[in-house]
This record gives sequence, C-alpha cells and structure tokens, in this order.
Amino acid sequence: MNTAHVPAADDIARLKETAERFRANVGKVIVGKQEAIDLIFVALLCEGHVLIEDVPGVGKTLLAKAAARSLNCTFKRIQCTPDLLPSDVVGIQFFNQKNSEFEFRPGPIIANIVLVDEINRAMPRTQSSLLECMQERQVTVDLKSISLPRPFMLVATQNPIELEGTFPLPEAQLDRFLLKAKLGYPSVQEESDVLSRFQHANPLENLASIVEISELLELQSIYRRVFVEESIRDYVVRVNGATRKNPDIKLGTSTRAALGLQAASQAMAGIQGRGFVIPDDVKMLAPSVLSHRIMVKMEARLQGRAEDDIIREILSTVPVPAE
Repeated sequence: MNTAHVPAADDIARLKETAERFRANVGKVIVGKQEAIDLIFVALLCEGHVLIEDVPGVGKTLLAKAAARSLNCTFKRIQCTPDLLPSDVVGIQFFNQKNSEFEFRPGPIIANIVLVDEINRAMPRTQSSLLECMQERQVTVDLKSISLPRPFMLVATQNPIELEGTFPLPEAQLDRFLLKAKLGYPSVQEESDVLSRFQHANPLENLASIVEISELLELQSIYRRVFVEESIRDYVVRVNGATRKNPDIKLGTSTRAALGLQAASQAMAGIQGRGFVIPDDVKMLAPSVLSHRIMVKMEARLQGRAEDDIIREILSTVPVPAE
C-alpha cells in the first residue's frame, strides 16, 4: 500500500489523544454508549450533522449537550413545535427606531453547535429553512446571505415511536445528515451507574470544555489527509451503488452519501490512531451513514426488514478489497 501521503505520526497521535479526551469528558455525563460518542466526534471532525433517533428518556438531548459543553464554542438550542416559524430559526430584519435603520436579529441557528430537539415536530416549512444552513452553511434573510460561524454542526433528535403531531423529515433533509445515531436502552449495570451519578447533582452542570475551536479546525485539516487507497475508494463506491440495485430498496443513496462515508471513514481511522483507511472503517460506519438515506419498499417493511439490516446484508455481499 502506498502510504506516501499519510499524515505525520505526531498528527495522528494528536488526533487520537483528543478523541480519547473527548470520549472521557462526555463519559462523565453519558454512561456507556462509546460508539455513539465516537460518532459525534467523527461528525465534529467532518463538520457533518447528526440525527439522534431513539425512544424518550435514553439521553439523546443529554448527549448533544455534553458534546457541545466539551467544546469551547457557541451553543444554541431550538425546541421544535408545530408553531415554530422559519424566522424563529434563522432570525429577522427589524426596524430600529433609534437609528432609523433596519438591523438583523440573528436566530438560534447562528452558532457553532445547534441542538434541534424533536425536529420532526416542526412544520415542513420550518424544516425546509434548515436545508440551506445544513448544506451551504449560511442563511438568507430578505435576500441577504449571512454566513454561519465555523465550525458549524447541527445535532437533531427525534422520537420514532410517537407519531401524533409529527411531520416526517423529507428525503432531501435526511440526506444532509452525515450520520444517524441510536443510543438504545442501557444495561442493568449502566442504568445503576446513571442513578448513582445523578443522585446528588447533574454532572453536565460542571462539565468543562476540553477542545478549543482553533484546535478542532486543525484536527479537521489532519483527518482530511488520512490516506484512502484506490481499492478502498472503489469499495465505498460499490457499497453505495449496491443500495440502488437492491430489490428491497425503493430509493438508493446519493453521491453525497459516498462522500460522507469516505470522510467519516477517514475520521474514524484517525481517532483510532491510523493514518490510512481500512475496509473495517467503512463497514463500521456504513449503517450509520447510509441507513437513514434509503427508502425501503413497503413489502420489505411488512416482512420486518429494517434499513440497518439491509445495509448490513449489502456489506456482506459486496466483496471486500484484498489487503
């Protein structure tokens, strides 16, 4: 394998060490769930957006807040409700009578990390106001484009069980989420640890930031240099293309999905201390990157086949590159 373009060992070691510090810091609040914490850090490196989907009360919002607290950056929260308007998200132009001029009052979307809680409770019109933010990293108010701060990451949560008063996310918006994470119920020991940890105080209140914005931007430039061999790139393309040919899938994944899978694999390799991507990185991340981007046919759903299951089946059929 040609490793001429692999980042310096010191840079990779720094990337791994920062990921370990981030994991340990968030772990002061979130018990277990190391895979979900790693996914959040991967998304931070890739400056991608994360959709956390699970039942109520398992720590979706807490995970997003703990991740934001671990970075010394601006953080805003948007609580989605059916009466939330696009202007409540992006901001408004208002007339200041003191100086007789129009001024821009920024909305909560203008921050480094934005938590959009219960995103599927917002009306489609409000959901669509997030599309420009998620892709172009800017908002447009009264024909004026305003850039969002860098880095920018949107973390959205939704409850897949309760459907009353919710509006499904359109495919165009789902495709803009780099990763979809699930937490699941804790084990007996983990739940006991949660009760003990939160008995006297909420550890989130005393959580310190351990990564500066300037450091994160440097780490982002490091992960992009993680080497991707041609055979690995071809593997990503073949896995992505297989979703368009699978008989159980109505709509396969886009080219944006392949770009996201490659970037996430580079970041995962980096935080594991490697300067190059291996097939296991792709296989590990494919369900999180691809499952929310496909549309499963109704016949397959009636047979109990979920998106994750189909993606794993595809991974088992697409030949893995030889080392």
